[in-house]
Amino acid sequence: MKILVIQQKMIGDVLVSSILCDNLRKAYPKAQIDYMVYESTIAVLQGNTSFDNLILFQEKHQNSKWEYFKLLKSIRAEKYDIVIDAYSKLESWLVVLFSGAKQKISYWKKGRDFLYTDTVKRKKTSNTNLGLIIEQRLALLNPLHLDIELETFPRIYVTQEENNFAASLFESHGIDQSKKTIMVSIIGSSPDKTYPLQYMSKLIDFIADKGDVNILFNYFPKQIEEAKTIYDGCKESTKQKIYFSVLGKSIREFIAIMNQCNIIIGNDGGAINMAKALEKPSLIIFSPWIDKKGWATFEDGINHVSLHLKEFKPNLFEGKTPKIVKKETVSFYTEFTPELIYPALNTFLETHLK
Repeated sequence: MKILVIQQKMIGDVLVSSILCDNLRKAYPKAQIDYMVYESTIAVLQGNTSFDNLILFQEKHQNSKWEYFKLLKSIRAEKYDIVIDAYSKLESWLVVLFSGAKQKISYWKKGRDFLYTDTVKRKKTSNTNLGLIIEQRLALLNPLHLDIELETFPRIYVTQEENNFAASLFESHGIDQSKKTIMVSIIGSSPDKTYPLQYMSKLIDFIADKGDVNILFNYFPKQIEEAKTIYDGCKESTKQKIYFSVLGKSIREFIAIMNQCNIIIGNDGGAINMAKALEKPSLIIFSPWIDKKGWATFEDGINHVSLHLKEFKPNLFEGKTPKIVKKETVSFYTEFTPELIYPALNTFLETHLK
């Protein structure tokens, strides 16, 4: 049996959808399981043995019709029995169409039934603390009627060499590993997903005042000016606890560094999802325009906590669509003051800094 799982999206989605491969491997140990993803996301999949081959959707496939056709031709040649399309956009529709698979599974949407043999409706609400995004992915396995206990936790695998690298990095920067180390995801993937910089400085001051800890920042090199603004906005006593230059040069280096940390706090995004896959407790601040029910995964109020302005000031959102809120993100974020976050942050820190 040959199975293809398609998830051409960003790191968080690729990581979550890897649980499809985990469950397929459990149900069909002798099957060939291939996973089609963007080349830029493969770092979170290293060490995962639930699939046999990664099929990489590269830039050349987007820019050249001929290269894309060659990719489709190679998929056709594999003669897959089952295709699970967790992406379900034009790029994947053609892959599904050309695959020739007997069983083709995806989400239901009007006008797409002819592409798939089985469709499942996306759930709108979550029944468990797994989070809606994980429940939606697992639903794609329903048409297969698998007789197994489902794996629900996406994992990232870290090598001993990577752990040694991070430990050496900490040592070279004088980071005392007998203290708790906190990763702060200080900047989101875009300005409208980034907690105001001056507010973030105050949260970091609050964290630093809670005890003798090490604080690391997660940000992209292109965001260094914003990172410096946050650092400069912190108290001098806080700066003594921040190791500003300890930054991974790649996703795998970030993963190795995160694996040496105890907890992560900050903006919703890929860093949080990777930290969760490393079984690190998290406190997430969601952007006002994002519906947190999708990515508030494994939330239990203890190990995983998420905060949204709507929970504190629901009246601000009355009569406003997500599109309107997104346009007014700055004014909504202004209302999301650190004072609203301090109580939950305090409880979270007291729980995990013991």
